[in-house]
Amino acid sequence: MWGMAHIDEWKPVIAMLVFDLISAATTALIKKALEEGLDRLVLITLRQLVATVFLAPIAYFKERSTRPKLTLEILVYLFFSAAFGAALSQYTFFYGLQYTTATFAITFTNMAPVLTFLIAVVLRVESLNMKSNAGVAKIVGTLMSFAGVMLLTLYKGVALTHQAEPSVSPGHHAAAAESGKKSWTLGTVALLANCLCFSFWLLLQSRLTKKYPALYSSTAYMFLISSLQGGGLTAAIQRRASVWVLTRPMEIVTVLYTGILGSGVGYVLMTWCVEKRGPVFTSAFIPVIQIMVAMIDFFFLHENIYLGSVLGSMLMILGLYILLWGKKRDASVASAKEEDEEDKEMQVKS
Repeated sequence: MWGMAHIDEWKPVIAMLVFDLISAATTALIKKALEEGLDRLVLITLRQLVATVFLAPIAYFKERSTRPKLTLEILVYLFFSAAFGAALSQYTFFYGLQYTTATFAITFTNMAPVLTFLIAVVLRVESLNMKSNAGVAKIVGTLMSFAGVMLLTLYKGVALTHQAEPSVSPGHHAAAAESGKKSWTLGTVALLANCLCFSFWLLLQSRLTKKYPALYSSTAYMFLISSLQGGGLTAAIQRRASVWVLTRPMEIVTVLYTGILGSGVGYVLMTWCVEKRGPVFTSAFIPVIQIMVAMIDFFFLHENIYLGSVLGSMLMILGLYILLWGKKRDASVASAKEEDEEDKEMQVKS
């Protein structure tokens, strides 16, 4: 029994690590597809359609006997879940990714655990007792993860590897820096908006999973609504029908991979982890994506790894473990209190 309980305890951790690996590969594919001219809104719409087609039969057969009825309240939750978690979240991330770099975009998303924790505390979704060791651990772990993000963003340091870098003329570099300054700023603002959207989605999902516990059906509905939202916005902005035609192999592969794995499998894993461990636990694993992206950059894109990236990643991982320890400590205390109350009730009945 102890062995099975121990395995069940690690399932959310394994699920989030798989999600991180999928997200790292998804980011690289999306960056390449956007550079080749794929429209952001078209990518969102087609990706969600693929995810809907992938999840719909699974949801139908797996949850047809246990699926609750759709009410107006649930539809409202699904609408905003689709808007924050899929449409707005993905659009702001794609915008920021197109005008910055893949490494910077992934690094910036590491602010999501900090924002999620702060919003959860303000909304009283997450408990915080500064007098307890768990409360102190949550604060220290969150601040440490945030410090790691800042270190990754602001400090580059010396190269620890020796990959060949392309040479750029000083004149071309100055012109590119001047022309891209505004776009880089807009991209950074878009990534901040992405973190906020993702944080609100995590908190919204924690309520939705309680009201509508059909995991696959909920995610399929969310993607269907999101594809309608994206398709309507695309039709209003893009008048050319040619933007919907995928001609390059990279575009087709990106839509299929991000739809099936990035959205279909990835969001199910996240939603399941939100249901099992809560929004703060789920968002705390986002910094791990940074390490995986760095590995992809080095082994496949042949980019150098710098001292700042290593130090920042180590600081984030340490903060992650401290934060998770605080969450686990809180869960243990809450479980012990529930057992004590049950014992008291049994004694009263006896």
